[in-house]
Amino acid sequence: MSARFDHADHVNTVAAHASAAASSPVAASWRRCLTLHGLTPEEARVPWRLTESEFHHARTRSSVLIEEARGEIDRLFATVGKAGCCLLLTDENGIALERRGAAGDDRDFRGVGLWSGTVWSEASVGTNGIGTALADERPVLILRDQHFLSQNTGLSCTTAPIRDHTGRIAAAIDISTCRDDANDMTMSILSQAVRDAAARIEAGLFRRAFSTARILLVPAESRTAPALLAVDRDDLVLGATRAARQMLGLDDRRIATGIAASDLLHEDRAEEGRDLDDAERAALRRVLTRAGGNVSQAADLLGISRATLYRKMKKLSIN
Repeated sequence: MSARFDHADHVNTVAAHASAAASSPVAASWRRCLTLHGLTPEEARVPWRLTESEFHHARTRSSVLIEEARGEIDRLFATVGKAGCCLLLTDENGIALERRGAAGDDRDFRGVGLWSGTVWSEASVGTNGIGTALADERPVLILRDQHFLSQNTGLSCTTAPIRDHTGRIAAAIDISTCRDDANDMTMSILSQAVRDAAARIEAGLFRRAFSTARILLVPAESRTAPALLAVDRDDLVLGATRAARQMLGLDDRRIATGIAASDLLHEDRAEEGRDLDDAERAALRRVLTRAGGNVSQAADLLGISRATLYRKMKKLSIN
């Protein structure tokens, strides 16, 4: 089969599927490429490339993301790098901020534009792992001829989006390969690895955003994305990951209004008076512990008399 025939066949396939009702995420992406972005499968184009100053600005704007993700990217590359894979971390616009690749594979990846400072949005290069994952806001696996541009049909890639502490898309992490022997099973395994890495980065970003809060894990079954709540000292929810928002029916307005984590999680609560006693008992025990059990010193720390502290201890059954 000649390259010319392969090329024409791919163009016809894209046209046939994209013109029909979108029956799959790939077909829907092809249609966006044709109608929204005005691309054609046969055109020769490389990803948009940022100038040095634009790239510097993009990295500076995403400095927290890069710092949080760097260790995870290094660990993932240590696992898949020798198998002829390239890793990219992009921002929400598909700009490649960080790249990992083996020197022996650099020529192939540079040739298709899998390099720092390039833009892998759908508008730039059509259907691809990064651009389509960002457009659909979900993990995707794009194999060879599922790419929109004929020139990219030698690539296979798997990508997972990363959300910030408010649940909005902030980045994407991608594994791509040019190897001909990259089969469905291999790419499915890589797909799980990239989703797991994205989940860990997302959890790290959330904990970093609420570094002074208590972080609660919301019980969930069969969820890759972290379902986390950030809670203040009064049990009020300060933030929630997207998975937690979906599970608990939370949004920015409800969080801003104020809601107790125990109410969201349907925890059994004692009577209000008992709650206050428990809170006061816990506070007094902490102060007594800091004072090494010395009641006089604890009373001074609390700004009350020794006699008052003894009365409170007797009332709350503190020995």
